[in-house]
Amino acid sequence: MSLEKLKQQATELLYKEADYLDQAKLDDWIDLYADDGDYWMPVTPDQADPIDHISLFYDDRTIMEIRRRNLIHPRAASKELSIRSSHIIGNIRVDEASTESELIVRSNFHCVVYSNNEQILYAGKYLHNLVLIEGRWLIQHKRVDLINCAKICVAIYKINTRVLY
Repeated sequence: MSLEKLKQQATELLYKEADYLDQAKLDDWIDLYADDGDYWMPVTPDQADPIDHISLFYDDRTIMEIRRRNLIHPRAASKELSIRSSHIIGNIRVDEASTESELIVRSNFHCVVYSNNEQILYAGKYLHNLVLIEGRWLIQHKRVDLINCAKICVAIYKINTRVLY
């Protein structure tokens, strides 16, 4: 398969992921991840790994499921606040080291989150490692590098980590 066709498939998956997050379709969003999938938001842009360093997020599917259950629980504090978001993804690139069954995809993003009468802008770079499992592309690893990560802890705390990136 050509690199252009692989890029098209990767782009469709990234757009679908953003759409699920914007519509708060968390079950569908989690289903985009492989069983061993994870997503990671480092504290610093040059952070080497999530194991030996503190991270803003480092979630596997189990933690994602727990977050989802907490968000939809009838007594969840998040039920009292309407949270809306808009993800814009661009500059999508498939690394030449990719294969027909494993893709390394880099992109840039802007995400606007509106909650509690406050609008917060997040921007940065995504790294997606995608794997082809039973004919379907899934996210095995997602890294989110924020350009304003040094200041972002306060903003994330303000919305009580109720928005997934």
